[in-house]
Amino acid sequence: MMVDREWLADRRRRGVDRWDEVWDGVLHVPPEPTTDHQRFEFRLAHILGPIAWARGLEPFTQVSILDPRDHERNYRTPDILVVDPKHVIRRGTEGPVELAIEVLSPDDESRDKLPFYAERGVKELWLVDPETRHIEIYLLRGKMYVIVAEDAAGIMRAPALDLELSLAGTKLRITWASGSAEI
Repeated sequence: MMVDREWLADRRRRGVDRWDEVWDGVLHVPPEPTTDHQRFEFRLAHILGPIAWARGLEPFTQVSILDPRDHERNYRTPDILVVDPKHVIRRGTEGPVELAIEVLSPDDESRDKLPFYAERGVKELWLVDPETRHIEIYLLRGKMYVIVAEDAAGIMRAPALDLELSLAGTKLRITWASGSAEI
């Protein structure tokens, strides 16, 4: 299916394209995230922001990772990404990206994005369920992702921002050198 560039431009002007993606020329228009999804995403971004800034990185929500060969025909938009500001361009980034986070929704396509993210050099990827707080952390090794396993205490290490993540009852606990937070 060819994407109508005028229709996309109109959606962009009106600001209703913030969740749209184009996968190899095919438009993907996911449903608007729920308020629980957005609440979780906002809280997570709020926690990660100062940690990223302290490392000279910049956090974003709803910013696209673009294929450098064709920005209009191939891009994905994670819920949160953390990137070196020198790699940010007007519509997003071509990479490399230090961290991309997909907050899962029912029937979403987050897992299907992994090959694209690997091709773009996304070094670390999180898939997080906003209801259960279950998290999967993937690290790029060569051209493929490997999943980070929990240690005996149930802690997963996320090296992009030097974090430890674990479940604390029904909350996601995030720990860093100078503090911790729970969502």
